[in-house]
Amino acid sequence: MDRRKSLKALALGTIGGVALLDGCKPGDAKKVAANKSVADGFTLDRQPEELARYDKVISETFFTENEMVVITLLADIIIPKDEVSGSASEAKVPEFIEFIVKDMPDHQTPMRGGLRWLEIYTFKKFNKSFKDCSPEQRISIVDEIAYPKKAKKEVAQGVAFFNKMRDLTVTGFYTTQMGGEDLGYVGNRPNQWNGVPDDVLKQYNVAYTEKENKECVKYS
Repeated sequence: MDRRKSLKALALGTIGGVALLDGCKPGDAKKVAANKSVADGFTLDRQPEELARYDKVISETFFTENEMVVITLLADIIIPKDEVSGSASEAKVPEFIEFIVKDMPDHQTPMRGGLRWLEIYTFKKFNKSFKDCSPEQRISIVDEIAYPKKAKKEVAQGVAFFNKMRDLTVTGFYTTQMGGEDLGYVGNRPNQWNGVPDDVLKQYNVAYTEKENKECVKYS
């Protein structure tokens, strides 16, 4: 199983278990805000506090320009463009990660610390920053930290960082339309059933009655 197929398997296992519990809780109904988000004109109904929180998060910037370049490079190494779909960056995964670390601040220190570790390690190895390395040099470093069971103890911090980076990248990609199409996920659709196929009916020597045939709906 190649890397992309492995990521798909991971995504199918995690996305399928997500439940929007808060939206299903009984109790007093809150007045839903129908106005648009100030920042992006988002039209889906949201609670006023949700709108305020969203606008606050996207009005701030956490990662530096250089950090975003490195995040983009790593995301596209994890999910590159192929014949089926675009790359992680084309699905705006770096922007997703920027949003998540502001919305969930617990990610900030591990991500920034990991990016800093990566820069220091790269300078020690190649005497230049990660973004200035050749594709082959970047892959050589990723290979050292992408496989926890094979990684050396001295790159443990890099392994932890790459694990988080991979988790965020997969989550970001496979919750987009592009990611859904990459998985072949079509969502819930109405079923159309024309009854038991004729060859199966003949196999068991049974048949529908004239009444059943008249009452059953036939789909083309």
